[in-house]
Amino acid sequence: MNSIKQTGEKKLMFFSGRAYPELAEEVATHLGIETSPTTLRDFANGEIYARYQESVRGSDAFIIQSHTEPINQWIMEQLIMVDALKRASAKRITVIMPFFGYSRQDKKGRGREPITARLMADLFKTAGADRLMSIDLHTSQIQGFFDGPVDHLFAMPVLVNYLKDKLDLANTTVVSPDTGRVRLSERWADTLGTPLAFIHKRRDLDVANQVKVNEVVGKVRGRTCVLIDDMIDTAGTICKAAEALYEQGATDVVVAATHAVFSDPAVDRLKNSRVSEVIVTNTLPIPEEKKFDSLTVLSIAPLIARAITEVFSDGSVTSMFEGDS
Repeated sequence: MNSIKQTGEKKLMFFSGRAYPELAEEVATHLGIETSPTTLRDFANGEIYARYQESVRGSDAFIIQSHTEPINQWIMEQLIMVDALKRASAKRITVIMPFFGYSRQDKKGRGREPITARLMADLFKTAGADRLMSIDLHTSQIQGFFDGPVDHLFAMPVLVNYLKDKLDLANTTVVSPDTGRVRLSERWADTLGTPLAFIHKRRDLDVANQVKVNEVVGKVRGRTCVLIDDMIDTAGTICKAAEALYEQGATDVVVAATHAVFSDPAVDRLKNSRVSEVIVTNTLPIPEEKKFDSLTVLSIAPLIARAITEVFSDGSVTSMFEGDS
């Protein structure tokens, strides 16, 4: 395979940072090309050096980097790679961040707090990015933080297609772990044709210190419940929600999420929970020590490759998801 795909006068070049080369290679395979050769290394003091090994002039350049730990290093590397492309006269630069780092800080909850999701968008714009591509942003409003096109991809079709073959949908309920995910859960329920439930966190006034308890709103007794979220970080919310569902008579609980952040003690919590299966995508690398028997990892590479193809050919990324709403 060649590292460059050409259509007429247009030239697609695909680059990868060092955070998760396995995903980049899988995407490149679906594109029918190889990742373009790049020199990336660290100086003794931790600063990053980047140089492309072939001309990028006039290219339609795509840079993929998963914002995994150490997250600040990999974000900085991607910024440096964008700067190098801009200074080497790439025609258009698309930044692909399957997981958008710092996306949870998308508004000020209290005074004197940052809005880091906006800062991220500003950094990539200043570096020279013309377009951003990401999967299941924490909130849709982040699309408005970047002064340029943002391709917001959805992992739901990948996850739903897997679940359709496994579940008795007549006896399944989609569940949102909190009120903030209800709109996303509605899309899932509509697509699967199932009822919708959600976990409502309320304060128990009969208990000292106003302890929070989880109240299940919806039809879950005697049913399989599919708990959905955009990410699993420490798994505290998901595991408490699953326990609340079992207490309300659910016969089985399956968890489906896009981003497997899996910060400690997530794996121990999930292993020791009553959740029968945890289904995630490979937007982030999952090391062997964080894998467990009930974990299923689905590939997001075909979705990313198709989105790249649509952007390169001036097609429609939106059309990829129009049948899923």
